[in-house]
Amino acid sequence: MTTTAPPNKTSKAIIIICVLFFIFGFVTWMNSVLIPYLKLACELTNFQAYFVTLAFYISYFVMAIPSAWVLKVTGFKNGMAVGLAIMAVGALVFIPAAQNRAYALFLLGLFIQGTGLAILQTASNPYIVILGPIESAAKRISILGICNKVAGAIAPIALGTIALKDADSLKIRLKTMAIAEKTIQLNELASRVIVPYIIIVVVLLILTVLIYFSGLPEIDTDHEDETVATQNTNKTSVFQFPYLILGVITLFFYVGCEVLAGDSIINYGASQGIPLTTAKFFTACTMAGMVLGYFVGIVCIPKVFTQQNALKVSAVLGVIFSLGAIFATGYVSVFFIALLGLANSLMWPAIWPMAIAGLGKFTKIGSSLMIMAIAGGALVPLAYGRIGDKTSLQQAYWILVPCYLFILYYATKGHKVGVSSENLYPVEV
Repeated sequence: MTTTAPPNKTSKAIIIICVLFFIFGFVTWMNSVLIPYLKLACELTNFQAYFVTLAFYISYFVMAIPSAWVLKVTGFKNGMAVGLAIMAVGALVFIPAAQNRAYALFLLGLFIQGTGLAILQTASNPYIVILGPIESAAKRISILGICNKVAGAIAPIALGTIALKDADSLKIRLKTMAIAEKTIQLNELASRVIVPYIIIVVVLLILTVLIYFSGLPEIDTDHEDETVATQNTNKTSVFQFPYLILGVITLFFYVGCEVLAGDSIINYGASQGIPLTTAKFFTACTMAGMVLGYFVGIVCIPKVFTQQNALKVSAVLGVIFSLGAIFATGYVSVFFIALLGLANSLMWPAIWPMAIAGLGKFTKIGSSLMIMAIAGGALVPLAYGRIGDKTSLQQAYWILVPCYLFILYYATKGHKVGVSSENLYPVEV
């Protein structure tokens, strides 16, 4: 693996990646509004509505390996530009989807957006880890996380103000409307997202051009430092790094928990009798919890506590807050879901450097496997929606508990499996 970039180039690169992570967050967390919005506009069950997260996040699983191939051809910087362009295409698909109130087209647009994000994430996450010392990687990722979650707090409110305007009264009126009038009202509801997504297309295309012509330093992970190369002499496959494979599984469960906490909270609040006009702000509360956790990470890692200890505490908090949501009611229960944002905040920054430490020439493919794990955001919420239809949306939150327990295992023991004591990039930092 190459040495880190000079400080001035590193700072510029971090600023550019921060902008990208803001875009990631804005596009990703709009799903929390799209779930109740499309449930109403397309007349869906809870299970069907959570195909929003399935379509969006399953693209990470499908496209992660192809993303590694793209990066081998384009490099990190140009790969980011390609990802942005693909995201713009996905946003563009929303226009005919809204015009025809076609749920399948909405899902296609989400899948294409996720495909672009898969390439961006495959490039940007190892990029930001490699840019500086491994022991402070969680701090750098925390900075990016703040950009991501600030955008995640803004996006649902912005889109919700437009898409969910008068949604509560509309839900009541639809029950007594004739079929023709009902169709007109739902078509009008569906058309509300056209202008926002046109704006998103324009912004993504502008960013594509800016990234392509930016001065981001390229990092070559195919040529390792001598120590790592010697250590990996007998390594012929990325699957010979057990701590990476366990890290992939851990990231799968973590992303499932994070997406469920952020994307289900509005719909869950409505199921608790809270108006959608109020519930649209709940995702912002979850994001606020994450931002708070990121600030803690920036200040305290690695000076006060290690990445591993941060992950341990986060997993324990995840279990506690999940149980609080299950056994409380109303706003208190919703508050515990929002607190999951705090529990989740340092998981991504901690898991990534622990999982890809010392991979050397296997970094791109290892990163691709990690990106595939984002499929947890597709399957865990979908399972939640199915359980919610069978029992209740509140009881369905039991799905979170075993996920957090596995994360706790990785933080305590899993990240040490197969790690050499001579590893140039030690996991214990």
